[in-house]
Amino acid sequence: MATKKLKPITPGTRHRVAPDFSDITTDKPERSLITGLHKTGARNSKGRMTVRHRGGGHKRAYRIIDFKRTKDDIPATVKTIEYDPNRTARIALVAYRDGEKRYIIAPDRLKVGDTIISGQKVEPNLGNTMPLGNMPLGTTVHNVELQPGKGAQIVRSAGARAQLVAKTEKYATIKLPSGEVRMVLNTCRATVGTVSNPDHFNVILGKAGRNRWKGRRPRTRAVAMNPVDHPMGGGEGKASGGHPRSPWGQKAKGHKTRKPNKQSSRYIVRSRKQK
Repeated sequence: MATKKLKPITPGTRHRVAPDFSDITTDKPERSLITGLHKTGARNSKGRMTVRHRGGGHKRAYRIIDFKRTKDDIPATVKTIEYDPNRTARIALVAYRDGEKRYIIAPDRLKVGDTIISGQKVEPNLGNTMPLGNMPLGTTVHNVELQPGKGAQIVRSAGARAQLVAKTEKYATIKLPSGEVRMVLNTCRATVGTVSNPDHFNVILGKAGRNRWKGRRPRTRAVAMNPVDHPMGGGEGKASGGHPRSPWGQKAKGHKTRKPNKQSSRYIVRSRKQK
């Protein structure tokens, strides 16, 4: 996917860089694979706001995505490449040889008519899913599981990719997009290739209203508030806000918040913080 710079005929299009939907092949989703999406407005079961700056937005239908890819050794043909309002990546509708249809996260350069397959001993071709322990070193992957059978949890956003850098009898070592290097069980599955829509980071919305359509409400700078509203508020004129903090006083900008004894820390070979 590419992006396009719009002709500035209105203030909202003057700086806008819009996505080019030339890779989309249909605008009608598979009805058997969509369901309603309930919005909370960032409120919990007691009606209290738990996340700020959320609410509103355009109505969406949720596309049911197959993150597990456990339909082994049955080839599937790509029928369409579609837009998904719930994620940054494109999704692909695939039809298996037995007639079943499923949505998957579309890898970059996957085309209509291509054939994909999942299994234990399949070829490491674009779109195929297999355990990390059966992949050759250096393979670029996405949709990586952290627990066998749970489904893909990481490397799922537009343009993301990880690389298999080492293997042992039990663990595979992968380098994540953040720069973190971590170990994952060899039995965890991943999909070969890079996630589609790699130019997503180039998109510029152009106006505040487009963020409202996405369900994002305005955000007020902390230094523009009063002392009663935020630890960084107050002061005469444009005085600085002091030490960066959250509205509840938690230090920001470098203060470590990760628990020192977190269980997953033992799987991290190199932190993303390390140079």
